[in-house]
Amino acid sequence: MIFWFIAIAVTAIACAALLYAAGSRTVNAAGPELADGNRDFGLVLAGIDADLAAGKLEAADAEAAKGELAREILRLKAETQQVAARRPEMGRAPLLAGLAGIAALALVVYAQLGSPDLPAQPLADRVPASATQEVDLDQAIVRIEAALAANPDDLRGWTVIAPAYMQMGRFGDAVQAYRRIIALSGPTPDLQTNLAEALMFEAQGAGSPEAMDLLRTAAASDPRHVLSRLYIAAELTRQGDYPAAIAAWNDALALSTGDEPWLPAAQQGLAVAQNDGAEPVDGPAAALDDQQAEMIAGMVSGLASRLAEQGGTIEEWTQLVRAYLVLGDTAKAQAAFDEAVSAYPQAFDRGELDTLALGAGLTIKGAKP
Repeated sequence: MIFWFIAIAVTAIACAALLYAAGSRTVNAAGPELADGNRDFGLVLAGIDADLAAGKLEAADAEAAKGELAREILRLKAETQQVAARRPEMGRAPLLAGLAGIAALALVVYAQLGSPDLPAQPLADRVPASATQEVDLDQAIVRIEAALAANPDDLRGWTVIAPAYMQMGRFGDAVQAYRRIIALSGPTPDLQTNLAEALMFEAQGAGSPEAMDLLRTAAASDPRHVLSRLYIAAELTRQGDYPAAIAAWNDALALSTGDEPWLPAAQQGLAVAQNDGAEPVDGPAAALDDQQAEMIAGMVSGLASRLAEQGGTIEEWTQLVRAYLVLGDTAKAQAAFDEAVSAYPQAFDRGELDTLALGAGLTIKGAKP
């Protein structure tokens, strides 16, 4: 019932505002206003008398001016009467009847078509926005693939579909798409790095010699290309070539200005390489007693439940994986890392998380479509 009280009150306020606006007052009248005109003409007449008394006007000129003023007053009066005669007069009764009819019609129509008493739909029964987006993405991919089958030299189509394949976890298709882009437009450091990324994801953490060759070529062709150097350093760390990894991390860090989003991940990667592949552990986390472990396990359980139900930021996923590793539960750390990769399929969206996973011996199993 509270809904209907609010609806009726809002309708009454709207009708009152319309009634006030459509009242019988003269607003922005098209014709001249005689009352203001009479005041102005009185001032003009007084001015004529003052000029006559001061000797600025002759008596004949003053009489002529007064006659012209009188004719102007008569003309204004006639125009005012004509405007008043043309203006339609509407009584308040028709106006009130119209507003009442509109209000009643609005309420009746809503009562028939609306559902104010319908209970809220449970969250479980609602279609997630992400599901709709996935359907839309799938449909868009099908259309683009059909267009590319008809015109395989459409560079724009390949440029659009390649990152979409990466997002969907179709890494083999992404590899072929980036190869086609390079064939049509020529190699660039960015394209070579994108192809290398797709190859590494396709290899499922096993490494790819072709990807490393592409990354080294990209880094050599552009002395300031950071992304290729970051991938080289991460791959060398994964391979266990820590001296070369340290040099690669330092090369990437040398290009930093101090506020890049990848900087924490690169610094963490350098620390892992300097520690011979082991994740540095600070302070008391290295030796938890039973009470501390139980407390952390409770906090971790709450974070894991929330991330599973609602998702979260990459920082929260990193916190969860790190917590499992501190607790020594590698299996849950791997499962949480797999879910994070599914939520953030682009490698350098994850940054610190990948470095943490590589240092702990976790593997990248690829994103879920």
